[in-house]
Amino acid sequence: MQDRRTFIKNSGLFIAASTMPIPNFLLPKNKEKLGVALVGLGNYSTGQLAPALQETDYCELRGIVTGSPEKTPVWQKKYGIKDRNVYNYENMHRLADNDEIDVVYVVTPNSLHPKYAVNAANAGKHVWCEKPMAINSEGCRKIIDACNKNKVKLSIGYRMQHEKNTKQFMEWAKTKPFGAIRELTANAGFYGTRANLTPWRLEKEMGGGAMYDMGVYSLNAARYTTGLEPISVSAKHIINRPEIFDEVDETTVFNLEFPNGITADCRTSFGESMNNLEIDCANGWYYLRPFQSYSGVRGKASDGTVLLPFGKNQQAVQMDDNALAIMQDKRVMVPGEDGLKDIVILEKIYESASKNGERLSL
Repeated sequence: MQDRRTFIKNSGLFIAASTMPIPNFLLPKNKEKLGVALVGLGNYSTGQLAPALQETDYCELRGIVTGSPEKTPVWQKKYGIKDRNVYNYENMHRLADNDEIDVVYVVTPNSLHPKYAVNAANAGKHVWCEKPMAINSEGCRKIIDACNKNKVKLSIGYRMQHEKNTKQFMEWAKTKPFGAIRELTANAGFYGTRANLTPWRLEKEMGGGAMYDMGVYSLNAARYTTGLEPISVSAKHIINRPEIFDEVDETTVFNLEFPNGITADCRTSFGESMNNLEIDCANGWYYLRPFQSYSGVRGKASDGTVLLPFGKNQQAVQMDDNALAIMQDKRVMVPGEDGLKDIVILEKIYESASKNGERLSL
């Protein structure tokens, strides 16, 4: 069986291949594990994704892209990353020449997601992009277009949609065992200070603020627990500590109206600790408390059903699900279009808040 380089040479593509990325459909289909490169080595990559990649069955950490060279030796020593698999933001286009990297996971500050996701797609690599997908719908569309153009798969890092109890809620949205959904509450937040918030989360230009960081959990949950798209939104920002939150929202309260009269009351904050998703139906109710923690997501339903914690690493399951979709050439669970829908709504949330809570159609 010809290897990839022999195939390229024999098919007359050798010269072109020296300057063009190799599309993933030309990569071997019998790989046991896909190689993942993390772009951005901040708290989430360090504390969650890199450890989770030690527990995955279908992918593994093989590369890093960082603008902090002092982090490189630490990561190489801890995870056995080869010199050839270390990149910076200026040379990550060279990933196109690296057969060991199949997937690039973008974990930079929010405003930088489009730039590096597009770079990854142009290098012929599948793209996993952390939530929120971008800080505006234009950025989302740039990522989607680049992935489509380069024939690579794109998945957004909504880990909750891979979690067992959340998936049960998504199934109940279809089967309606407690009757029609009437209303829901989705709250996500924690008490943030200058000490425990990374600086960019307080900067508007970087995509900081409670709504971008925690609010997308509430927003995405309202959509997946109803299985519907909202038709209108109203919102307001609350800032109790202007000395800290002088550029971005500390708390955002928003209400979504869905078809069939369903409403969602949502709240997100860097000033309050909250973590609950509650669904009220015609013939009963169900909830998750907490609903978006890294572990311990649990809940209950009015018929006595108890939803016990998953017991698995959410990020590991998420990345394995995405890796299998690539290996089996199937649709990813959370495609770029899902991330785009949230950002379109989020833009309206900010617009409504700027207009004193005016209800806006979607």
